[in-house]
Amino acid sequence: MHGSKVSKLAALMALIVAAPAMAAEVPANVTLADVQEIVRGNGDEVPTLDPAFSSDTASSRVIHDMFEGLITQDPDGNIIPALATRWQQSDDGKVYTFFLREGAKWSNGEPITARDFEYSYQRVIDPNTGSNYAWYYSMAHILNADAISRGEMPKDKLGVKALDDLTLQIILDKAVPYFEKMLVHPSMSPVYPKAVETYGDGWTKPEHIVTSSAYKLSKWVINERIVLERNPTYWNNGKTVINKVTYLPIQDMTAEYNRFRTGEIDITSSFPLEQYNAIKKQRPDELLTMPSLGTYYYLFNIDKAPFNDARVRKALAYAIDRDVVTKVILGQGQLPAYGITPPSVSGFEAPELTWADMSQKERNAKAKTLLEAAGYNKSNPLEFELIYNTMESHKKLAIVMAAMWKKTLGVKVDLANQEWKTFLQKLSQRDFTVARYAWNGDYNEASTFLSYFETSGMNYSKWSNKAYDEAMANAIKAPDNAKRNQYYQQAELVFAQEMPAIPLYHYTRSVLKQTDVGGYSTTNAAEARFTRDLYVIKQ
Repeated sequence: MHGSKVSKLAALMALIVAAPAMAAEVPANVTLADVQEIVRGNGDEVPTLDPAFSSDTASSRVIHDMFEGLITQDPDGNIIPALATRWQQSDDGKVYTFFLREGAKWSNGEPITARDFEYSYQRVIDPNTGSNYAWYYSMAHILNADAISRGEMPKDKLGVKALDDLTLQIILDKAVPYFEKMLVHPSMSPVYPKAVETYGDGWTKPEHIVTSSAYKLSKWVINERIVLERNPTYWNNGKTVINKVTYLPIQDMTAEYNRFRTGEIDITSSFPLEQYNAIKKQRPDELLTMPSLGTYYYLFNIDKAPFNDARVRKALAYAIDRDVVTKVILGQGQLPAYGITPPSVSGFEAPELTWADMSQKERNAKAKTLLEAAGYNKSNPLEFELIYNTMESHKKLAIVMAAMWKKTLGVKVDLANQEWKTFLQKLSQRDFTVARYAWNGDYNEASTFLSYFETSGMNYSKWSNKAYDEAMANAIKAPDNAKRNQYYQQAELVFAQEMPAIPLYHYTRSVLKQTDVGGYSTTNAAEARFTRDLYVIKQ
């Protein structure tokens, strides 16, 4: 793109982003309830409330309520100003200047400054911190992020500088067309330096934590509840309606559903899959099914034989009947997945994949041929352990997968469930052979799914492929979206050829919500549903 066009775009962007940010927009004909408190099901116990370490949905839901970055999303998923009121971009697209909101304060009343951002971003990229989202800064191409995370350069060389108290400059090593979207992730939120320096790992305890968004932590009882109360110093507190939100970590979806039915829970994290059709008939006003940015996988540990052999990986992928998975077992509008990127991703068009066009009979035949070529047959059956985190839906799916593999390929699978924190630990330590996994997009663009499998991505499989990396490197430099999509298609084709993970299905998102809770968007494909946008209606 030529410089003059970029200048016009930057000027236009500066105007657009000066628009006021949204929060709870209560329609004129709605009467609010006297008590503005809600209870949300959260599935798993949160492993962390530190934005630098958030890599799971349960944590990010709570963190999003307490911490805000330069930019946030409105209920429909559009980018809107948050702690920055506006920003400008250089002609070459590599330098962003963010102008912070005057009067924005931490929950302890101290001003939020550009230096807090500088400190926080350096903390994430510092190898001594051990943040599992340091790779995200490299993917965002923040100047020197890669070298710093490898320990080859000091953290103060990161391309993030406070020019003064209210002006933050971020320098990239190359223009990233979707950079603003990336800033919504929790790891891009600032933390209060003094709390971290004083209390170390204990800074997220209720008595120590200092927050920047609509809520602050009131109580955290492990495996029981997290209670957040309204933060009166939040810059947009005047537009916040909910005074208290409680998050319940309930892995048993039947128990969560029962507590919803008694009115104890206002919004569930999910519900029992087998109840979907009954709920659709009995509670149509409470059931919400939405598009989702998510893909469900089985992940291989590439370094463990025989999963270092692409023939074995492909055989297992081909032998799964995804129509049975999506229509019979799940039945909530989920889509069979043959590639990485969900169709709900804005602007993405999937390539033609040969194995996706086969009949299941043809895929099964191909799977047998591949597995036999790799040396496995009836007299020498393949055996392995499949691990998944404790949840009834994962267990049911794993049992069906094991049955399909046994019937089609004679494979023997040992199933092992793990508590969520243990499961994440096993993944990060690569203490697995095959593991249930899922990826929910950090922003609405194909790169959030595809970059995961780059050599420098989060990539628990540790698969590395030069052609894949090159396709992704070319995508970010592409002159327009159409050309970028071609490179994304190349990456998808390489993935299908190598199959470092088995894509199983693309998510829809279904929850139950009490009818008196307003402000919950059903159009946004992203996971985030901020409590600050919600309100309770008088019944």
